[in-house]
Amino acid sequence: MSDTMKANKNARPGEGRYVRFFSQIGIGDVPLVGGKNASLGEMYRELTAKGISIPNGFAVTAEAYRHALDEAGAWPALKESLEGLNPDDVDDLARRAARAREIVYAVGLPANVEADIRDALARLSEEYGAELTVAVRSSATAEDLPSASFAGQHDTYLNIHGAANVLDAVRRCFASLFTDRAIRYRIDNGFDHFKVFNSVTVMKMVRSDLAASGVIFTIDTETGFEDVVFITGAYGLGENVVQGAVDPDEFYVFKPTYAQGRRAVLKRALGPKKIKMIFSNSGRATTRNIPTDRKERGKFCIGDDEALTLAGQAIAIEAHYSAKAGEHRPMDIEWAKDGLDGKLYIVQARPETVASRRNRNVVEEYKVKTHGSVMVEGRAVGAKIAFGKARVIEHMSELSSFAPGEILVADTTSPDWGTVMKSAGGIVTNRGGRTCHAAIVARELGIPAIVGTDRATHVIKTGDLVAVCCAEGDVGKVYEGEIDFDVVKTDLSNLERPATHVMMNVGNPDVAFGVSALPNDGVGLARMEFIIAESIKAHPMALVHPERLDAKERAEIEKLTVQYESPSAFFIERLSEGVATIAAAFYPKPVIVRMSDFKSNEYATLLGGRAFEGGEENPMIGFRGASRYAHPDYREGFALECAAMKRVREDMGLTNVRLMIPFCRRIDEAAKVIALMSEFGLERGKNGLEIYVMCEIPNNVMLIDEFSKHFDGFSIGSNDLTQLTLGVDRDSQIVAFDFDERDPGVKKMIALAVEGARRNGRHIGICGQAPSDYPEMAEFLVRLGIDSISLNPDTVLRTTTRIVALEKELGRSRK
Repeated sequence: MSDTMKANKNARPGEGRYVRFFSQIGIGDVPLVGGKNASLGEMYRELTAKGISIPNGFAVTAEAYRHALDEAGAWPALKESLEGLNPDDVDDLARRAARAREIVYAVGLPANVEADIRDALARLSEEYGAELTVAVRSSATAEDLPSASFAGQHDTYLNIHGAANVLDAVRRCFASLFTDRAIRYRIDNGFDHFKVFNSVTVMKMVRSDLAASGVIFTIDTETGFEDVVFITGAYGLGENVVQGAVDPDEFYVFKPTYAQGRRAVLKRALGPKKIKMIFSNSGRATTRNIPTDRKERGKFCIGDDEALTLAGQAIAIEAHYSAKAGEHRPMDIEWAKDGLDGKLYIVQARPETVASRRNRNVVEEYKVKTHGSVMVEGRAVGAKIAFGKARVIEHMSELSSFAPGEILVADTTSPDWGTVMKSAGGIVTNRGGRTCHAAIVARELGIPAIVGTDRATHVIKTGDLVAVCCAEGDVGKVYEGEIDFDVVKTDLSNLERPATHVMMNVGNPDVAFGVSALPNDGVGLARMEFIIAESIKAHPMALVHPERLDAKERAEIEKLTVQYESPSAFFIERLSEGVATIAAAFYPKPVIVRMSDFKSNEYATLLGGRAFEGGEENPMIGFRGASRYAHPDYREGFALECAAMKRVREDMGLTNVRLMIPFCRRIDEAAKVIALMSEFGLERGKNGLEIYVMCEIPNNVMLIDEFSKHFDGFSIGSNDLTQLTLGVDRDSQIVAFDFDERDPGVKKMIALAVEGARRNGRHIGICGQAPSDYPEMAEFLVRLGIDSISLNPDTVLRTTTRIVALEKELGRSRK
C-alpha cells in the first residue's frame, strides 16, 4: 500500500482527485507526485514533530498532467516534435524544445483539474490568510532520485498570488518538462521522455526576500568527506544561490562532535553576496534582483546559532532518509529564513547524487609540474586540471559558437546551457559559490571548474590558451598558456598497512578533507604558521596592541577584524577554526599541532610585525619557538595561541589534538612553557591532553631522559637537527652542499633519540623532510623501530608501499 493510500483513509471528505496535501503523501509516492513533492510530504508528516519546519502545501499530481494531455489528444504532436532530435545540435534542440513546450502549455487544464487546484488553494488560504503567496515548482516523477537529481532542469515560479496566476504557473511547470536542459538530461541519463511526467508543488512562500536562504549538503561536495554539514547562504530568495548568481557565505559543522553536544561552527567563509532577489509586483515579473548594501555584504547572512540549527536539522533529515533507504544517504537540502516570523524553514530535500557516489578507495592525484602566470583565481570545484582555448560566452545566443573541448568562460551559467557545458573541457565563471549551477554540473560531468573569480570575462579573451587548475586546494587558478602535470591513480582497497604508523604533514586546512582519504594514522605535524600567515595575516602582538602601530596598519587591522568583538577574538576564532578543520578531517586519529615557530624575520613580514620584531643576525637560531612563549615580548601572543587551542579541544570537542612545542633548548625552558600553558588553560593530562616536544636540538637528544619528564612524546625535526649537528645554516645557498640528513652523525643523533624515547616509554616520531625526500632514510627509521613517520601527502602512498615491503623482510606486521 502506498503512502498516499494510507493517508487517504483519513482524507478530508470531497478531496480532489488531482491534488494531494503534504500531509497525505510520502517518499513512496514518487510515481504520483514526483520526487520533490514526495520528499516534502515525507518531511511534513515525519519530521515536523522533531522541530523541523516545513511550509504547508499541496501537490498537483502527475495524473493531472497525463489527464490534460489525454483530454487534448496532444501526445502524437508532442512525440512528433522530438522525432529525429540531435541533442548535440544546440539550435535544433532549442527549436524542438520550444515546440514541445508550446504544445503542453496550449492544452490548458481540464475543468476538474482546475477545480481541484482552486479548492486546495482556498484551503491553504484558510490556513495562512487571504494575502497568501505561494511558490509553484515542478516535481517530475524522475526527479530527486538517489541516482539522478534533475535539479534545476524544470521551472519554478515564486511569489505567486491568486488562483488565476497559480493556474497559469502550473501550466508553465507542466510545459517545463521539455526545457532544452531537461530533454538533454533525460537523454544523458537514459530516461524516456514520455515515461517521465510532471507533478507540481504549490507551497506557502517563505518570506526569505526579507531575510536569507541557501543550500545545505550533508557531505563535503568537493571531496566526498561525509562527516561535515556544508551550509551556504545569501540574502533574499534562494534562486540566486542555486543558479550561481551570487557568491554565498559558507559554514561547515562537524557531525561527530555535534552529536556529542558540542555546538560550534567548524569553519566559515564570508561571501561577497553582491545581489539579492526580492519580490516584485511590476508586470509579469514576480521577483527581481537588487544590489546588497555594503553593510550587509560585510557580515554573515545568518548567525552561528542559526547555522547550527540548520546543521542539526540537516543531520536529522539525513538520518531519516538513511533509515528509510537502509543505507547511508547524504542529502542536498534547501533552506529559507522568513523575515516576518524569523523562523528557519526547510523547503526541499533530495539525495546528493555526485560526491556521495565517488569511490574514495580510488585516489586520483593531479600533480602540477610547470605552469604560466596566474590570470584569475576563484573557488576550485573538483581537483582536476584542464587546458584548452577559452570561449567567452556573454549571451545565450553565442552558445552555438562553442566548440567541444574549449574552456567555457562566462559571468555565470544557467540550466539552459547544459548541452554546451557537457562538451566543455573546463568552466570558469565570474560569479557563484561551490553549490551554484556551474559547480553542480561540473561535478556531475567530472570536469574542473573555477567559480566566483569576479573578473574572468574581463581578463580572459576568446582564443586564449588557458589552464584551469583545481589541484592546489580550495583556491582554483586559471594559468596563462599550457600546463605540465602528472596524473597518478591508486586503488587503496588492497593497500596493506605497515606496523610503523604513517602520518602526514598537513598545514593547509583547505586540503585536509581531501588528503584524509589517503591511508594514514593521523597528522604528525600540523603547522600553525600557515594558518596565521594565510588566514590571519597579522602579527599576534599587533592584534593585542594595535595602539603601537602606525595609522595605516591600524586601519588594516580594523578592516580585518571589523566583524569581531576584538582583534584578539578574531585571532582566536580564525586559528581555532583552521586547526579544527585539520583535526576534524582526521578525527579521531591523533593530530599533532605545533605551536607557532616563525623566526623573527618571518614574524616581521606579518601585518604590524615590524613594530614588535627587532633585527637578528641569525634568526634561525635566535628568538624562536619555546624561548618566545614566556618572554614579555610575546607572552600575550602565546596566550592567544593557547586560547585558540583550548577552544579547539574544549568548546569544539576535538580532543584528538595533541600540542607540540618547537625549539625548546633547555630543561628549565620546558618547565616554564608547560607551567605557562597550564596557566592559560592547557593543563597536561587534563581531558587527555598530551604535549609533545620537537626533538631538533642536540640538547634534546643528550638530555632526553630529563625532557621526558616534561613531555608525553617527541617528534624529530630532521631539518633543524641536521643544521645544528653539522653546524650548517640550512638557509644558506653557499654551504647547501654540506646539508645532508643522511650524514652518519645525524643518523647517530636520530638513533639516540629513538632509543632514549623508548627507554622512557615516550612516543617518538619524525616529521622532518628527510623520509619524504629520501627512501633510504625511511628505511633507516623503520629499522630503528621508530613509532611513526610523518610524510608530505604526495609521498604517502609510495613510502607506505616501501615500508610494508621492508617490514615483511624484518618479520613485522601491523597488529
